[in-house]
Amino acid sequence: MPPAKKKPRSYDAAKIRAAVTAQFGHLTEAVRELTPEQLGRGSGLGDWTVADLAAHLAWIADSLAAGLARPPAAVPELAAVEWPFATASLAGKIAEAAKETLEGAPLPELFERVGARMEKALAANPGSRVLDLWVGDMTLADFLVTRTVELVVHTDDLNRAAGTDVPIERQALAACTRLLADALALKAPGGSVEVRIPPFAVVQCIEGPRHTRGTPPNVVETDPLTWVRLATGRTDWASALADAQVRASGERADLAALLPVMS
Repeated sequence: MPPAKKKPRSYDAAKIRAAVTAQFGHLTEAVRELTPEQLGRGSGLGDWTVADLAAHLAWIADSLAAGLARPPAAVPELAAVEWPFATASLAGKIAEAAKETLEGAPLPELFERVGARMEKALAANPGSRVLDLWVGDMTLADFLVTRTVELVVHTDDLNRAAGTDVPIERQALAACTRLLADALALKAPGGSVEVRIPPFAVVQCIEGPRHTRGTPPNVVETDPLTWVRLATGRTDWASALADAQVRASGERADLAALLPVMS
């Protein structure tokens, strides 16, 4: 008999909403303090400057509000765990939309405006609905989980590129970590390797002998922020191992060919 299909992870919708709003608030405060020199620096993301990265962050809030303003879709096409694999083809379209968002207002004013628009739209939609989105129609609850990934990943990008120290909400980091770990398990299903990201996630992946008791023979362990960087291509597997940011034991405990999960 084939193994039962794993039930999708559930998230506390109220906590995810609060984390998304709070994380964007941290970014709004940080943007007020960015200097022209910081804004002109490279972001580490292709040819984007820090100003381009900030525009993308503003677009994240603006696009959520825009999605809530459109008529709802009928049924979801995409689950949160599938979202990381559906974004690559939209990178150019999203970048252009972010640049358009930046035009017409100084960054601090822009962040205040789109943040207020996002909060108002969320307050008007306290329940569940299906959003009509470029990436594929999603429930609001699932889409908000994906917003934690965008906000956590790009807050970390901003901190490293601009030398800022924007805090990352614990609940946002937890949801981001779990979603990207579940995406790895979806990409490489199996039970031969246990990936531990304390204190937020443990998943099994990669085909092979399934471990059922005692200490697993193949284990990968890392911290949440290192995992987020690995899963999104900010750090490569070999470097993380060399810097002791990842501990891997067992002949199957090599994730190099599976990373990044999302690019």
